[in-house]
Order: sequence, then C-alpha cells, then structure tokens
Amino acid sequence: MDRQRLVEKLEAEFGGNDTAIRAVARQAGDLADSGRLVADAGYELTAGTVVEHLQDAPAEYTLVERWNWWIGSLALAYGESYRRFRVRTDID
Repeated sequence: MDRQRLVEKLEAEFGGNDTAIRAVARQAGDLADSGRLVADAGYELTAGTVVEHLQDAPAEYTLVERWNWWIGSLALAYGESYRRFRVRTDID
C-alpha cells in the first residue's frame, strides 16, 4: 500500500490533524503488510478501500474513531487479533 497516497486521501476526505492522519495511515500500512485482510476477507488493502470503509462509519466520528470503528468490525468478523491495529484516541 502506498502510505503517502493514503495520507493524502485521508486528509482530503476526512481532514483532522497531521498526527491522527499519519497514525491511521501507519496502522493501515501495517494491516496491509500483515496479509490478514487478504487471508480473511479476500481483498488487498489500498488507499481507496480504506477510505471506502471509513466512509461507512457514523458521520460525526473523527478519523481515528472511524478507523477504530472499522477495526472493531473486522475484529468481530475475523477475530480479536485485528484489535492490535487500533489507534489511540487521545491523538485525535
């Protein structure tokens, strides 16, 4: 996954502070690198798929809350090991 492209897409779509954007991009990159999503859900993580999934979160959520909401849904669907990709909410 192109992390810089993800940073740009997250900033354009959701805004937020630089620390939160970079933290989400870093965790998304780590998730992509782990290969778990390909193994469990059958698709590779791209900047576009991250944005698509985060758009499904409640509109009032911050970027970090959206990311953690999606990671929580992955944990429910595929197991608690996804929780390691959460982002601390105090950086938002």
